[in-house]
This record gives sequence, structure tokens and C-alpha cells, in this order.
Amino acid sequence: MSGIVLSASVRQNLLSLQSTADLLATTQSRLSTGKKVNSALDNPTNFFTAQSLDNRASDINNLLDGIANGVQVLQAANTGITSLQKLLDSAKSIANQALQTTVGYSTKSNVSTTIAGATASDLRGTTTYTSASALSNVLFSGAAGGVTAATSSTTLGGTIGTVTGTAVNDNQGTPAAITASTKLYDTGATGGLSTAAATQFTDGSSFTVNGHTITFKAGAAPAASAAPAGYGISGNIAADGNGNSIIYLGASATSSTATVGDVLSAIDLASGVKNAVVSAGAATITTNTSQTASSITGGKITLETSTGADLSVVGKADLLGALGLTSATGSGNATVSASRVTASGSLGSLIADGSTLNVNGKTITFKNGGTPAAANVPSGSGVTGNVVTDGNGNSTVYLNKGTVGDVLNAIDLATGVQTASISSGAATLSTATGQTASSIVAGALKISTGANSDLSITGSGNALSSLGLTGSTGTGTAFTASRTAASGGISGKTLTFTSFNGGTAVNVTFGDGTGGTVKTLDQLNTALQANNLTATIDANGLLTVSSTNDYASSTIGSATAGGTIGGTITTALSWSNATAPVADAVAQATRSNLVNQYNNIMTQIDTTSLDASFNGVNLLNGDQLKLVFDETGKSSLNITGVTFNSKGLGLAALAQGTDFIDNAATNKVLAKLNTASSTLRSEASTLGSNLSVVQVRQDFNKNLINVLQTGSSNLTLADTNEEAANSQALSTRQSIAVSALSLANQSQQSVLQLLR
Repeated sequence: MSGIVLSASVRQNLLSLQSTADLLATTQSRLSTGKKVNSALDNPTNFFTAQSLDNRASDINNLLDGIANGVQVLQAANTGITSLQKLLDSAKSIANQALQTTVGYSTKSNVSTTIAGATASDLRGTTTYTSASALSNVLFSGAAGGVTAATSSTTLGGTIGTVTGTAVNDNQGTPAAITASTKLYDTGATGGLSTAAATQFTDGSSFTVNGHTITFKAGAAPAASAAPAGYGISGNIAADGNGNSIIYLGASATSSTATVGDVLSAIDLASGVKNAVVSAGAATITTNTSQTASSITGGKITLETSTGADLSVVGKADLLGALGLTSATGSGNATVSASRVTASGSLGSLIADGSTLNVNGKTITFKNGGTPAAANVPSGSGVTGNVVTDGNGNSTVYLNKGTVGDVLNAIDLATGVQTASISSGAATLSTATGQTASSIVAGALKISTGANSDLSITGSGNALSSLGLTGSTGTGTAFTASRTAASGGISGKTLTFTSFNGGTAVNVTFGDGTGGTVKTLDQLNTALQANNLTATIDANGLLTVSSTNDYASSTIGSATAGGTIGGTITTALSWSNATAPVADAVAQATRSNLVNQYNNIMTQIDTTSLDASFNGVNLLNGDQLKLVFDETGKSSLNITGVTFNSKGLGLAALAQGTDFIDNAATNKVLAKLNTASSTLRSEASTLGSNLSVVQVRQDFNKNLINVLQTGSSNLTLADTNEEAANSQALSTRQSIAVSALSLANQSQQSVLQLLR
């Protein structure tokens, strides 16, 4: 072949064809690989730079698996912490049940002593009180001149007052003056009011007397068995015994059975002149002692007050005018009144009906009316003189015949100076031992305070002023006086307790409650509270100091608990030895069961902390986790695990008979549980922070790999559009080169033909 000689044109065409073939091969390689740099020969700088970028991306990609595993380890630990927190919450619930269950001891340790006369409001005790006397303003009788001193027999009620109306005629048939038997209406016959007057007495019409209501009702009076509830029937009247009445007009619409006398009787019942005793639907009406019943003479009605209250009749003018009681006419109200007057036998200032005295919390009520018989007083009450008492210090004084002496007895019953023995509705009074009954001296009430409490009298109505209890100015609203008191037996004595179960030692001095001294039970308990002690006192003055529920299992004064009693009070009083607490078997069994439940929770905490692992790594069991974030190993994160079993959380199984035995022991467990919860929350926060860091680095590495691979591609990737165009152009060029070579060969063959 070395002897073959090619012409210049052929050689040139062959070289061009070879060049085109090389270029076409390069272009096809780029199209097939997608890269314009496939080896160091293509572009050494780009090739090795891209290779370096790809290698780094590969190294970082290899780290992503480790980072992903780290994320799962952290999530496993976080899941474990969540479960541990729930278990701790269950343990707290069990501890709280122990606090809420019955304290484990039926009797707590205590020391006690008796302080004679001590009460919750004054612990000093042995304070002896004697009754003192307090004087009211001087009371005068109603005698002329106003200078006659009142006595115990001076009456509370006054002299009867009267009011007389105008004459009224019977105009039915033969006119004649009305009488008590005149019917309220009797159409067309004698013996009835005039037609005009009779029309006022219809079903439902009414008027009031001293605030009590008298009502007229159509129809005949019912039998006792059918009497309205609370009322008793007497003739045409139904009375409730309290001054209210119903007058039944009669069965006929034209002829009344009710009379003017029935109206007068009803008025007297309301004014207190008469009294009605109701029993089994029947009423017995009588005129009270020393009272004068209302009457009618010559057709004129005369109304009488009782001695206990002034008279006030209020009703429609036409109705009252029909009885001649007023000259006013019309449907509006008119008032007819009469007033009592004072006399030498009565107080100069009469007490009003309904007035009251409140004596040391007991109520004395002044009531208009006659004093009831023993058979008619309320059950449990008794009558003495003109006083009805309930035996507990509350009384009613009846004004019609009541006296100053009756008022003093009622006051003494309220203060305890006198007591009442009640039998069959009668009350027998006796003066308490060592007391002096109240009296009236030279017109002034000499009221005994009694020894039970200081005296305090307030009132309503005019009772205070009428009895001279309004002070020197006459405008006072209360009358007070203090008992005579000796100082308490332990006043000035000091009580001490050494620290009990870590509490604050007690050092208190008994006194009047000022200057840091202790007087009341509440003040003593305030002082004892910080030393885990509490005090009670009973009605006999027995003061008992006990341990609180928190330390129900401890014995006061023991070597382990402390709380030894001392101070100058021990020389004045005899204290009992401290009693040991007495266990309540049922309550302790309940608490023992709660201990078992709690210990089961501790076991679950231990197993849960062991199970919180991923791929052999457990951050809750002391393992460590190292995460590498770059290919050089310079960027990394070391996460140190914790030991979160029950011991690691500062918890332990409880012991029967020690833990949950009382509230203090239970509170200690709760405190540890709260600390463990705080530890878990803190570690959860730390894990969350680390997880955030790891996830950020994981995302960073993924993005960095993309950046590196994109940079590598930018250096080596071919432009497929360009290379496809080059391939097409080179194919055309190759075709042309082949044609040119063919033409060059043909030219040589033509020369050879000439040589033939």
C-alpha cells in the first residue's frame, strides 16, 4: 500500500471526509450521552470541575440516610416523652385521689385541756360575769301634771276612747230608730235599714278597722264543718281570731239575717275590744276584760277603742254613712277614728300596737287585745300575767291589760335573768340563781343585764321611747349595758409548741386580742396553722389541739415529729398526754390500693422509656446520637440522651404503710411528680429544638445536592438542539465529501483510459 500514490484532490477529499466523520462521531456522542464533555479530552477543566461537584453531591447524599435516621430517633424519643407525660398524669390522678379520700385515721394525735368558761369567742375562760343594772329614763304616769312616777303596775294601755255617730232610722214601713237587731236590709217590711242604706251592704263590700278587714258576703252563714279555712262561725259572723271577719248577709236576696249588732261585734273584734277563739270551725266571741263593747242608743252607734290601741275605721263613705258614722258621701273612703287617753294608772306615753323590742336577739311584741287563756295559747308557749312566752326568750305582751311589770318580765326572759317553766299553756317564772329580776325604781326601769351576755335593746314603733330606753337625749335608737366581768383565768399566759413536722414553732400569749395577743379560737388557729396544728373547743370549754390532716399519722410531741407543748399556760392548766393517732382500717385499705396502682404506673414508666428506641438508638435510655451534616465531618450535631425511667425522673415505687399514709406524705409524692413533669417538658423542648435543627440541615443538604448537580450539569451538558443541527450539517457535508471524492476518482480513471 505504501506504493499507492493518491492525487492531491483525492487526498484532500479523503482528509475532508475523515474530518467530517470525526466531527459527526463527536456530535453523535454528545447526542447519545447528552453531554458535551464526556472525558477529560473534551474539556479538562469542565470535566474535572463537574466531577468534583458530582462527587461532593454524592458524598452529601450518602449523609442524608443518616440524617433521616436521626430524625426518626428524635421522633421516637418525643413519642416516648409524650407517653411518659400521660403516665405521670395518671400517677398525679392517683395521688389526688389519695388526698380526696377519707383521712387514714379515725382519730388524730391531740392534746387537750379544759378551760372553765372558755368559748370560741373568748378562750381566756374562767371569766366570771355578774349581772349589772342599767337605768332607763324616768317614766311618768298619765296623771295630771306629768310628775307622777310610774310603777310596775302602771298599765301600758290607756283609757278607752269613744266616737258616736248620728241617729239612723228604720224607714222600711214605720220609721223608727235602728237598734242592734235591725237587719242590714229587709225589703218591704219593718226592722231593716232604709233602701238607700241597705244597698251598701252587698256581696264583696268591705271596710277596715285598725288594719283588719270586715267583709260582707251573700248567703247564709255555713255550718262549722264548712267554715272557711282558719275561720270559726258564730251566728252570722265568721272570725279568724286575729281581728278579720266575714259577715254573711243571709240566704234571701230580699231579707237579711245579718244585723247592725253583727257589724258592731265585728268592729269590736278588729279593735281588740272583743276576742274570738276558733276551734273546729266554731268561734266563741267574748268581750275582753276591762273593755267596753260598742253599742247603739236612740239610733246612734257609739264605737269604743280598746285600752290597747286607738280606733281607726276606714271604708267607703256611703257604707259608713249608712250606719250614721260619717256625714261624707260618695264611693271614696272616709275615716272614723277615736283615741285613747292617758290616766293616772297608765303610762304617760302609750305604746302603739305592733311595736317591738329586740333584746339580745330575742323579740318582744306588743299586741292589742285581751290576754288569751292558757288553753288558747300556741302549742309550746305559756301565759304568765299578760305575757305569752315561747320558753326561748321570745314573748308577746298584750296591751289591753299589760303593765310595766309585764314588760320587765319579758325583758328578763330574753336576757335569761328569769326562766319560764311551761305546762298546759301556763308559764311559771323563776329567777335564775345568782340573778336579780329587773324592777322599776322611782320611775326608772332598773334592767338586769344577766350574766349570759351584754345587754342590747333595739326596737320598732314607739316601744323604746315609751319605755324611756332612748337615752338622755330621747333620740337614741338602742339601749345597751355591759355585764360586770372578771379577767380570764389564762389571760396573760403563754402557750408554746416546738416545730411540728417542720412547721413554724408557736408562741402565743392570751389576752384581749390586741397587741399580738390571742383571744378567739380563730386567732389561735391562725397561729397554729403554720405549725401544722389545729384547735377546737366544745361547749364545756374543752380545748383540743390536734395535728392537721396533712400529718394525721404523726404523734404530737414525739421525737420524730416534734411539737412539744410548753409555756406558762402549762402551770395554769392540766394538759393531757398526747394521744397516738388511731388508724382507720377502711381508709388505709383504700390508700394501700392506691399505692399499688401508683407502683404499676412506675413499672410502665420504666418499660416505656426502654421501648422508645429507633434502629437501636434510645435517647430516653442514655444513648447518644451523632449526626454528620457535611462530607468533611466538620459540621455535626451531638445529642446526649437522658435516662427517663422512674429513677431517672426522681421517682420510685411507694412503700405500703409509709407513702399515701396521710396528706403530707401524699403531697410529697405530688411534688416529685410535678418536678418530673417539668423535667419531661424541658427535655421535650430540647428534643424539639434539636429536631428542628436536624430537619433544617436535612432540607439544606437536599437543596445543596441540587445546586451541586445543577452546577455540574451546566459544565458538561450539551445543547441538543445545536448538536442535532450539527449532526444534520455534518451528514450533508459528509455526503458532499463522498461525492467530491467520487468525482476525484473518476478524473483519475479518465487519464488512465487515455493510456490504454
